[in-house]
Amino acid sequence: MITFTLCLLALVVGYFTYGRVVERVFGPDDRKTPALTRTDGVDYIPMPTWKIFMIQFLNIAGLGPIFGAIMGAKFGAASYLWIVLGSIFAGAVHDYLSGMLSMRHEGESLPELIGRYLGVTTKQVMRVFSVVLMVLVGAVFVAGPAGLLANLTPEALDTTFWIVVVFLYYILATMLPIDKIIGKIYPLFALALLFMAVGILVMLYVNHPALPELWDGLQNTHPDAQDLPIFPIMFVSIACGAISGFHATQSPLMARCMKSERHGRPVFYGAMITEGIVALIWAAAATYFFHENGMEETNAAVIVDAVTKDWLGTVGGVLAVLGVIAAPITSGDTAFRSARLIVADFLGMEQKSIRKRLYICVPMFLAAIGLLVYSLRDADGFDMIWRYFAWSNQTLSVFTLWAVTVYLVRAKGGRYFYLTYVPAMFMTAVCTTYICVAPEGFGLAPGLSPYIAVGALLVAGVWFGVWYAKRDVARKLD
Repeated sequence: MITFTLCLLALVVGYFTYGRVVERVFGPDDRKTPALTRTDGVDYIPMPTWKIFMIQFLNIAGLGPIFGAIMGAKFGAASYLWIVLGSIFAGAVHDYLSGMLSMRHEGESLPELIGRYLGVTTKQVMRVFSVVLMVLVGAVFVAGPAGLLANLTPEALDTTFWIVVVFLYYILATMLPIDKIIGKIYPLFALALLFMAVGILVMLYVNHPALPELWDGLQNTHPDAQDLPIFPIMFVSIACGAISGFHATQSPLMARCMKSERHGRPVFYGAMITEGIVALIWAAAATYFFHENGMEETNAAVIVDAVTKDWLGTVGGVLAVLGVIAAPITSGDTAFRSARLIVADFLGMEQKSIRKRLYICVPMFLAAIGLLVYSLRDADGFDMIWRYFAWSNQTLSVFTLWAVTVYLVRAKGGRYFYLTYVPAMFMTAVCTTYICVAPEGFGLAPGLSPYIAVGALLVAGVWFGVWYAKRDVARKLD
């Protein structure tokens, strides 16, 4: 419990220290925000900061910091370390700078921001890539909560019934103005999720389970350690609990609602740190479960259900599971909403008219339904969609980090680009190595991981170095 406690304190301290450093580097000011200059009653709507934080937290939470952390806990103490270091130095920086840049550029969607700093070709690729990822998120985040809801309700209300209900909710939340559904019910969902996290945290200290300590070593404790090395598998498995490209697609939604740039640190950096805390709590709770029951269980929903009912009782367990259900549902609906805005941005299509919103949403919903049917009919369908989502999610974070790095070089004279350059290099190595060794990728031998990672670092480092040198020469000639 000592390592867990130190990690928990480190996340809190990281917000007040490193978060302030990143804020000072960006330099928020008192200029008018898009919420005030482009108010449209649909997507650009000024909202209270506390409510924006709640929405941002739920937007980015999803299944990642719960299910991902549970699966990541199988790797041992290394998972705790990655959640803390990833959240403070990578994920929160990634979320804050992408959100603030969106606000500076009239609430631009992520592909437009990436294109602004990495070029037109990259922008076109990211437009397609981001929309595909959003549809994957929508499909993935239907099945999970539907299964949990089916466990809480009579047998007649099975998983298929709840999938239909959740999907209908997605349609409404995507189409209606942001303050009609999302702005009203998200604070309630956030309270349920926070109740779950606080409840599990209290019970961790009450039960005081044996948890891995850093001084015991960072060895891989996964039962399939031979085929699933810590690097890169653990870094992709935990995903949203440390860094997630999906977050940067959600930040523009809130950038269009914030009334001051100075609220960026609590909203963007703070929401990621809060998510890191939730991930750390569930990694610890999962460790307890695995200690009591072995590591054979691979269904994270079963672990969530068992832990909450065991520790919080029937009523508390139901409330906690409702919090877990709320997280993916509230990420799924904003994923579709984000996809709508991304398509609208590159088509230049206004979104005040509900007819124009339908033009974009109908094809998206049909694609998501197709993925859902596949995941339900194929025994491994959901797992396959989840794995592709996890990799594409982390790959998107790589592009975002490189775009922000270029921004820091241009805007800050090259003094602070290391804030995102180091995470960008690391995540480039992670994603490249993962797709090479993962079963759904090229399936190369896991033993090749270090060599692939070094190769990816060399290529990325040389590429950036050449660009930086050319830019430096051009600047001196000017």
